[in-house]
Amino acid sequence: MAASPSGPRKTRVHVVSDVHGNARDLARAGDGADALICLGDLVLFLDYADHSRGIFPDLFGVENADRLVELRTARRFEEARELGARLWGGIAMDRATAIEKAVRKQYAEMFAAFPTPTYATYGNVDMPQLWPEYAGPGTTVLDGQRVEIGGWVFGFVGGGLRTPMRTPYEISDEEYAAKIEAVGEVDVLCTHIPPEVPELVYDTVARRFERGSRALLDVVRRTKPRYSLFGHVHQPLVKRMRIGATECVNVGHFASAGRPWALEW
Repeated sequence: MAASPSGPRKTRVHVVSDVHGNARDLARAGDGADALICLGDLVLFLDYADHSRGIFPDLFGVENADRLVELRTARRFEEARELGARLWGGIAMDRATAIEKAVRKQYAEMFAAFPTPTYATYGNVDMPQLWPEYAGPGTTVLDGQRVEIGGWVFGFVGGGLRTPMRTPYEISDEEYAAKIEAVGEVDVLCTHIPPEVPELVYDTVARRFERGSRALLDVVRRTKPRYSLFGHVHQPLVKRMRIGATECVNVGHFASAGRPWALEW
């Protein structure tokens, strides 16, 4: 890094998660930073704050979106699946084709908004198999891998754990734990989901505990990274807390806030 009269130049990265279709703010998220880090969930399937936005209401209308949110919020997941099955049965295009077509449209916009350089991993609603088609040369996709930025080592683990919601990129606890172990000791551990700590996984608006990772919590305690950064829980009970030597930070629900979280060293 270049020196200045006041000493060595600092490195600054901006971190976002849960972008959910907010390409407008994403295009400015890297302003003033040396790099942008994205912790996933680019796709907007259904906006729980505005039921008119997303793939689901585009296909089935706002009234059906209202009903789906009502059922999911009440944890009536079987009824929600039955509603979805009836609706999907009424369209000419098969479900997988319709969703992929809509996701591709969103990905084209999202990836075009990424600045250079961007380091990104997947969220639980993302479709990893499509990312190689849209990630340009300025975007590095990492999952179970590490990279050096400004002299610090950053590890990345994408996706979520299995839930009744059955979102596209949910994996087993064992597969997730293996990716965490593959990353090894790092300065900053970047994941989509948080460590399994009640205060970090409880969503105060949805009024439910989201799934966090026990394996992630164990690695944080054992390897003591400087930071554990994550998203996934949109309105957490606690946005940040220390676990031993590690500062754990929910970087925020970028879709609604439109502001990145900044890390400088």
